[in-house]
Amino acid sequence: MTAPSHPTPAHAATRAHSFNAAAAQYAANRPSYPPALLDTIEELSGRPLAGARVADIGAGTGIATALLHTRGAHVVAVEPGDGMTAQFRRALPDVPVVRGDGNRLPLATASLDLLTYAQSWHWTDPARSVPEALRVLRPGGALALWWNTGALDVPWIEAQANRIERHFGIDPLVRKNGDATHIALADPTGSLAFTRRRIRWSRRVPVDLHLANIGSHSGFLVQGEQRATAFLTEERRHLLAAFPDGTIEETYDVELLVATSP
Repeated sequence: MTAPSHPTPAHAATRAHSFNAAAAQYAANRPSYPPALLDTIEELSGRPLAGARVADIGAGTGIATALLHTRGAHVVAVEPGDGMTAQFRRALPDVPVVRGDGNRLPLATASLDLLTYAQSWHWTDPARSVPEALRVLRPGGALALWWNTGALDVPWIEAQANRIERHFGIDPLVRKNGDATHIALADPTGSLAFTRRRIRWSRRVPVDLHLANIGSHSGFLVQGEQRATAFLTEERRHLLAAFPDGTIEETYDVELLVATSP
């Protein structure tokens, strides 16, 4: 993995806003998370999700929010984007969603048992989002950050990451997914003592769904349609050579960080 770093504010804004035009693609093709992730969050936070007061920040189309809701959490979603919020409301009409982001949470002080960021902490400024997290969590409440990261010890996934890097000059999947899994980067203020866990899981999907998944990442969305399509067309050829039956097993490592509020 490349060294983790938060994107510059201007570049982060461009990439973050790119999701709004691709919200339906994101919802249809992005992977969810394994049950073991939620089990581990319960273990590290020291309380069950059932009945917990939870806010899911940067909720996007509601992939993680839906899992928390199904576990019995009293969950509210916070999402800044128009397109993502509209898609969220279609998918989860019974779950409240409010506009906002992690740098300035529209939530009451000491009101939450758990604050979650699924694939979204790297869009925040930790110098602002850490104090905000501590403000809205009750004493003993927990902050959970996680990312689905490609398992680079799987040869075809490493080969694909290398092709992305050669084509775009950066590795938009691995680099982004690795961003804030570094504890020092997740909390440069030193206010939180994170425990880190890694949870491996996989899903079997058709080649075209896999391509739609990687094409929904911000690193692709900001490249422009022509350049992204050129890569994805060539990538389809590589994948069908490796998987002639047209089915791919995507393997992920969920990188999880959990810290408890003092």
